[in-house]
Amino acid sequence: MLVAFSVTPLGTGEDVGELVAEAVRVVRASGLPNRTDAMFTTIEGEWDEVMAVVKAATDAVAARAPRVSLVVKADLRPGVTGALDAKVESVERYLA
Repeated sequence: MLVAFSVTPLGTGEDVGELVAEAVRVVRASGLPNRTDAMFTTIEGEWDEVMAVVKAATDAVAARAPRVSLVVKADLRPGVTGALDAKVESVERYLA
């Protein structure tokens, strides 16, 4: 499955980059395939392992923020691996 998520600390001021970096650090340490862009971090793996990483990343932000907003979008497609890159590659082929 692919899970795109965004964790936003609330009540910590306007600059949230340092706290968001804590969430990204957790994701990268997980060893699961992942990609971070300006809006979301996407992780690929099995349901339990991906959701555990989302929870740990959210907990890392919540440890330093009085309130946290979490947005999650998932693509569940059993038996498919490599979708993190394959979906983008497919679109790029059409653009070429």
